[in-house]
Amino acid sequence: MSWRRPTYRTVDGERIDGAWCHVWRRSEWSEEYFVEDLVVFADGAVHCRERTDLAGLEKLLASGRISATRPDAPARSAEPPKSKWASRDSEPLTPDGFLLEVADLIEELSGRPTVVRRCHDAIERYQQEPTEPHRLALRDAYLAVPPHLRIYVLGDMDRQDRPLRILTTGIGEAVDGDGPVVTPELRQEALDYFHRGDEGVRREEEQRAVRYADDPAGAGRPAVVSHQVIYPRGWPEEPDLFVLRNDYPVEIAFAGETYASVLHGYWSLSVADVTDSRRIREAPSGREAHDLGGRAGRRADWPEVRLAVMAGLLRAKFTQHPELAEVLLSTGDARLSYTGSESPYWRDAPDNRGRNWIGRLLELTRSELAWQVSWPTAE
Repeated sequence: MSWRRPTYRTVDGERIDGAWCHVWRRSEWSEEYFVEDLVVFADGAVHCRERTDLAGLEKLLASGRISATRPDAPARSAEPPKSKWASRDSEPLTPDGFLLEVADLIEELSGRPTVVRRCHDAIERYQQEPTEPHRLALRDAYLAVPPHLRIYVLGDMDRQDRPLRILTTGIGEAVDGDGPVVTPELRQEALDYFHRGDEGVRREEEQRAVRYADDPAGAGRPAVVSHQVIYPRGWPEEPDLFVLRNDYPVEIAFAGETYASVLHGYWSLSVADVTDSRRIREAPSGREAHDLGGRAGRRADWPEVRLAVMAGLLRAKFTQHPELAEVLLSTGDARLSYTGSESPYWRDAPDNRGRNWIGRLLELTRSELAWQVSWPTAE
């Protein structure tokens, strides 16, 4: 079953995470089935037109009111496979299997170990101490996985779950009844499969440690959000995070001119006409400069150079005004989220719809300032 997320509901102010999938629900007035959303939550609640729980879902599945598979879909061949061991097909999805899957999903949503996690833990215990009690515990953990999901437990498209089926079969017995007879050598080969996998993981972790050697050792600071704020009585005198805003009034010398804010410089440099450029540069505020620039004709190469211009203006702003640089440096290594009414190209926006280029360029400028503090003689 394909589960989609995220979804959630709120109970007494607490967020309850969930996931949902499509099922087929029988009409109350006919025998026809239609697609319906089945939503499962971390607290065990199940919604499918009506609110129920696992026990209620079991009754709905048993009665045929809900089906996990399309009821009128062509049935699988009635003939059993020639060899269960050789077959690469998963077990069919049954109501019991679907109920096990839903129960396991509730465990996952609530932050508890899933059947797959418990199965892998049992594999590790058996590898460390291959005793019969540990093998039987591994068999129980493997059989707890919903049958239609077992071939995916190891994430191996080639071997599927065959190494596990060997380990969970007793010595002298045929795997799946028609597969190879388990011998000590065959069982050791299955164990070696897992040892090789562990060795591969260890090597990958070593290589990752080298590739990511310059990553921060711990978690960074929480994101700092730069909100658009209007000050009807004028900007506060004491510098704070509002100085990160592009309309904050501070003189910036850049590209042979002096601008009253980043917005003045950006929009003045963006236009093709010299007269428009002067009018924008002389605008009473950054917002008015933005309005004038938005109505003027753009220079032909602006899409190619605008990012570099913005980067240069921000660099000039903070290097020319140490008191503003202190505010920017005070954000440490936090991600800077720049919000407001600018284009999504420049600002952050919900659902990853904004590219947040201003926030990213502020982070770059902050790093350059930190470099200058650490290596003041560096060019």
